[in-house]
Amino acid sequence: MYERHELGKEGEEYATKYLQNKGYKIIQRNFECKQGEIDIIAKEKEEYVFIEVKTRQNFHYGRPAEAVTQEKQKHIWKATKYYIYLHHLENKYIRFDVIEIYKNKNKFYLNHIKQIK
Repeated sequence: MYERHELGKEGEEYATKYLQNKGYKIIQRNFECKQGEIDIIAKEKEEYVFIEVKTRQNFHYGRPAEAVTQEKQKHIWKATKYYIYLHHLENKYIRFDVIEIYKNKNKFYLNHIKQIK
């Protein structure tokens, strides 16, 4: 379990650097509330982006994005609604992205999937 947690942290760190290099402004990481958790909240131009990061070292359980099930999406949406309420973002543009991270030895591969439903 510890190794998987560390892998997830490494993936989130890599995703954060990728987003910053692409011009995103990182607003918050690991937003938690009783409704759920959001890995990264960023802003790209005038759009708020709520990002789920999934990191894997192999494909035994499928692609990382496949772990973002409908149930997981429901929790992300509830946490997002709460974040929007807390920060008065009701009239702002928002979108949901998934970033898949593959780690092979010490090399990372990233796939950014924009505007998931």
